[in-house]
Amino acid sequence: MSLQGDLYDAAKRLFAIKINGHSPPFLRLESQVSIVRELYLSLALQRQWAAAMLTVGRRGGVDVESASETGSNNMLIQRLNPLTELGAHHVRAAFFHLNLDASLWPGFEKLVFNLWRCFMANGLLLAEINPLVITANQQWLALDGKVEADDNFVSLHPEMKRFEQQEYYSMQEIRAKAAGLSYHRFDGRVGLMVNGAGLAMATMDLLNFSGLKPANFLDLGGGAGQQAMDTAMDILLGDEQVEVVLINLFGGILSCEKVAASLKATLAGKIPGKPIVVRLSGHGAEAGSVLLADIPGSYVHLADDLSQALKILQRIVQPESVGPSLSGDLGLGMQDAPQPRHGRGKGRCLNLKVQPFGLNRSSHVLIQGLTGREGQRHARLMMEYGVRVVAGVTPFKGGQQVMDLPVYSSVAQAAHRHKIDASILFVPAAVAPDAILEAVHAGIPWVVCITEGIPQMEMLRVLEQIKDSDSRVIGPNTPGLIVPGEIKIGIMPGQIFSPGPVAVLSRSGTLTYETVDRLRSAGIGQSVCIGVGGDPYVGLGLKECGELVIADPRTEALLILGEIGGQAEEELSEHLRDLGWGGPILAFIAGRTAPVGKRLGHAGAILEKEEGGIEEKLKRLRGAGVTLCPDLDSIARLTAQGLSRR
Repeated sequence: MSLQGDLYDAAKRLFAIKINGHSPPFLRLESQVSIVRELYLSLALQRQWAAAMLTVGRRGGVDVESASETGSNNMLIQRLNPLTELGAHHVRAAFFHLNLDASLWPGFEKLVFNLWRCFMANGLLLAEINPLVITANQQWLALDGKVEADDNFVSLHPEMKRFEQQEYYSMQEIRAKAAGLSYHRFDGRVGLMVNGAGLAMATMDLLNFSGLKPANFLDLGGGAGQQAMDTAMDILLGDEQVEVVLINLFGGILSCEKVAASLKATLAGKIPGKPIVVRLSGHGAEAGSVLLADIPGSYVHLADDLSQALKILQRIVQPESVGPSLSGDLGLGMQDAPQPRHGRGKGRCLNLKVQPFGLNRSSHVLIQGLTGREGQRHARLMMEYGVRVVAGVTPFKGGQQVMDLPVYSSVAQAAHRHKIDASILFVPAAVAPDAILEAVHAGIPWVVCITEGIPQMEMLRVLEQIKDSDSRVIGPNTPGLIVPGEIKIGIMPGQIFSPGPVAVLSRSGTLTYETVDRLRSAGIGQSVCIGVGGDPYVGLGLKECGELVIADPRTEALLILGEIGGQAEEELSEHLRDLGWGGPILAFIAGRTAPVGKRLGHAGAILEKEEGGIEEKLKRLRGAGVTLCPDLDSIARLTAQGLSRR
């Protein structure tokens, strides 16, 4: 561009371009470059491999993805050990794959090692240079690039926020993030507030399949502080796109009464101008409904259950035409499901080598982080359930007594003085990885990490170090595990669980509570419930937990509460059938209508294009003879049918 007027006209045209419905917030001007060759270079955490990858491509640019899908020899992908530095041999292999002149090696070597240091030091999930070009004067130049930082790492390192460009976020997203809310905006008409990512995704699916497209995804999370409620309602009611608001909450540890009180205070003396449909269930639901029923006016509509809430919404907002029904989306129900490969009935596994995990009311439990508020709160709740909590650990606080329990400065000290069958962690994310390693190295058989917010690379390093250990790690970001009537090692509300024949494995806490409460109401108890954790990288995955629960003689059926993202649910089902287990397997998958590439609450709940999409996940589950539950209302009914046919 030689003239200022030409630049102005070009900029005006570029700013008018819509990319995914958004205009570019700014333009970056670079000097013109004479390019000899375009290449590709990236470092990324890859979920399926549970490792970082170094990838190089002989061709870069906008067509790099299609080039890698054609089966050509364009890409070289190398898996990196999270415990070791990037090796010189990795960099050499990448360089030689690109078929470059040896004179370019020094610059390439320096560039890749610098990129690796940047990747590790800043907690990145992706560092991509595309295209990486060789200029006419034989220099390396990163012509364009992209980075994605781990939100958990950023939370622990506030200095990282200086890189954040708020131009890419809407005002609603900025406000929600400041209030600690998980928020995504969609193009529907129903504002949505739910607590817990799993329940939020399930509710979003239900709305979409009912012709009531959500205008947003807003996860209130585990807290209901007044500031968070004020911000959430202000975002929903202030959105011109929103015609009606649905609040769908299940009270587990979080009390519905507390949420209702916050909502009532937010609405005090105000006329929202939009109808609000509220469905409360679980802990404090009755008291919360009484509070909300006292709000003057007719704009707050209380629903006893989700079905009634949908009917109220459909009276207020005319549903749009819908695609496949919930059951149609899944393709088949119990009566049509293919039979397990090894026959029908409960059966015992032909090739199962693990033993039942053996935690019961006589097991001894250690609390890491007992001196903290959350540690004491949940220690008290566990003891009220009958759990034998024997001690606590907090560094440098050894010798104290908390709740009549001895406190030690290290797990090793506690293990020397007490028989410990399991440890549960209530420690900050910054020290949680080391706390897990401490418990494992002390030989604790079970380690349950409640902590959320652990950076992904940190957890990968932990898993690499404990892979040969005999300790079984649950989590992180888990509600824990419970054998109803025997032992509860976690934060789940014990009163909603009851002994019975159904094992429940889940990636979502609130969705577990919602489902178990429905099972209990239908007279169906549980043999064991394990929350494997909502993060991409956890200790025992669904497959390992599945082997444990079906080895329990009390288990007659397995219910999987899954989410989009990854392949854990289908791999578990196929694995159990290959082992010879013929019992009923049921699955509910939340987030089926989520946009590809969106992270919805749980770091693990992201649907990637290369994973084959939700259709491939459902197809594989059907192929393993899994009964797919189309919605929450169907879970208890289909589970009862499965048990009756065993």
